Amino acid sequence: MQGMAHHRRLHRQLQLVCLVAVVLTAAPAAHAIFHFDFRLDSDSPFFGRSAAARHDNWRRAALESNARQARRLAKALDKLSGAAPGAPAAAATDIAAADVTISPYAHQGHSLTVGVGTPPQPSKVILDLGSDLLWTQCSLVGPTAKQLEPVFDAARSSSFSVLPCDSKLCEAGTFTNKTCTDRKCAYENDYGIMTATGVLATETFTFGAHHGVSANLTFGCGKLANGTIAEASGILGLSPGPLSMLKQLAITKFSYCLTPFADRKTSPVMFGAMADLGKYKTTGKVQTIPLLKNPVEDIYYYVPMVGMSVGSKRLDVPQETLAIKPDGTGGTVLDSATTLAYLVEPAFTELKKAVMEGIKLPVANRSVDDYPLPRGMSMEGVQVPPLVLHFDGDAEMSLPRDNYFQEPSPGMMCLAVMQAPFEGAPNVIGNVQQQNMHVLYDVGNRKFSYAPTKCDSI
Repeated sequence: MQGMAHHRRLHRQLQLVCLVAVVLTAAPAAHAIFHFDFRLDSDSPFFGRSAAARHDNWRRAALESNARQARRLAKALDKLSGAAPGAPAAAATDIAAADVTISPYAHQGHSLTVGVGTPPQPSKVILDLGSDLLWTQCSLVGPTAKQLEPVFDAARSSSFSVLPCDSKLCEAGTFTNKTCTDRKCAYENDYGIMTATGVLATETFTFGAHHGVSANLTFGCGKLANGTIAEASGILGLSPGPLSMLKQLAITKFSYCLTPFADRKTSPVMFGAMADLGKYKTTGKVQTIPLLKNPVEDIYYYVPMVGMSVGSKRLDVPQETLAIKPDGTGGTVLDSATTLAYLVEPAFTELKKAVMEGIKLPVANRSVDDYPLPRGMSMEGVQVPPLVLHFDGDAEMSLPRDNYFQEPSPGMMCLAVMQAPFEGAPNVIGNVQQQNMHVLYDVGNRKFSYAPTKCDSI
């Protein structure tokens, strides 16, 4: 209780600096032999929205990024770990070129409609790289939050089965709370500003609108206890954690290429053999760095960031302040569900100082780095040097202006980077930093590759 109180205090203290969020979540664990080769096309979160709505969404999404960081704090305080016990026996399935589309879901993220059960019932789930439970709202657990599709009715499915408390997957799960109720594996999970509860079960999930392919998955049959996910049905995760969908389907690699939010265009996501940067045109060289292993948990994707530059000026940031500590704190994670970047000290202070020296504009609020623009000027008219992230092995990621500044209201540009909100927090490379960057997660070989790319041309 004391830890959660601290969590809430820090959540209230977080300040809006700028920007959007794309919520993504997770799935359970079981070994299956899958050839899961397909592409998803996601719309931008502002697709079909007016400029005024776009500015409002930037602000709301920035608050959600802060809530997501608060969730990381809760995990740190509760000392959650990601040990993965053995998974069930392998099942042979072949999934090739399923025609699945993902679309932006309000300000909360990219979503995918899947079929749940036999026969399939449609469910819109939000993708999340930072959690490892696949769940959808389910009539079995009582009244649910509002959603667009009918709530999944387990009684209408011939393939639904509740998971018992002594199952390996129940034991493997890292939840906020877990109990045994009527011999069912009941869980509670916090997602920043919302809480989901339910029971673990197994079910058949169908992907693809016209060439549907099916797979058996362990998932959460649940509901939102509080909060909202913009009328979606649940969350689907691509985290490397023990209950991840990737682990269940034996998917060893995936890639995505996020178009700039303001462009309101689709963004491709590829799985399996289609996730290959060499197959697509890039605007810069492909670079590869290792995905690091956290000694305590296996929920997030860590990369070896060792320094930063603004333009040609290397910032005075000791390499050890960016590294993962033996107790699992710190390090640098990639997250498509967080909009803002987060930096620990002294990295944040050094970046802020370099930006204030390099941009010849007045600062409206020195605590949040807001820059009023001259009358009639938009952010497009402001020259800003690139922010360069340096990685171990001389690799670097160069971020242009639009990947670390945003314009949340007309005539105001702001730094899309915040100070990490608590001691021991990781640095976070968010989805704005990854715009127009084709990124590939080779989970099997623990490698991360990336290249600048015009994402709407893939």
